[in-house]
Amino acid sequence: MAVLTALLAVSCTSKPLVNTHYDTPAYRATDKQKVSVKVSLNNSMVYVKEGARTLLATPTCIGTPSNPTPTGNFRTFNRLPRKRSNTYGFHLHPSGSIVPGKRSDTPSGARYVGYPMPYWVEFKPAYGFHAGAVWPSPRTHGCVRIHPNVAPKFFNLVRIGTPVHIATTQPEDRTIGRNVARPKDYACLLYT
Repeated sequence: MAVLTALLAVSCTSKPLVNTHYDTPAYRATDKQKVSVKVSLNNSMVYVKEGARTLLATPTCIGTPSNPTPTGNFRTFNRLPRKRSNTYGFHLHPSGSIVPGKRSDTPSGARYVGYPMPYWVEFKPAYGFHAGAVWPSPRTHGCVRIHPNVAPKFFNLVRIGTPVHIATTQPEDRTIGRNVARPKDYACLLYT
């Protein structure tokens, strides 16, 4: 109980805490052809459905207002278990220094290495679901990040061609989404 009290007492201005035990259950699909994905931007949730049956409901991190997650209806078209960003990453300088930056801004003599984006599932060119930190507020460049413990489950539930519907709200927000522990329910914990 003392640990829980200490976790909840953390201010949002202090260094985020890490919760490596975070996990969400997932259920196997009986017919992968009937699997679809819904994303609620207001509730920061991903719902993987097989018809009316929920296979996975998990918190997510979405795009910022200046780099929003696209809304609409899509189909997944690319799946890579190990991917690195083609845009955001690090510059490795000959001096040994490592500086975050964009590929397009790589200085002469430096080598660019993209941020890891494991369990990549692309639904729109340059936009996809991938493993990463899940914060209680929008923090991505438009991608949909899923906790690293949950991303492999998500990856295994979807296939090439899985329908994806991203909207401000989803009907599941009123039922399923309220019952799943989300990062914003735990002060400012960072789930990595």
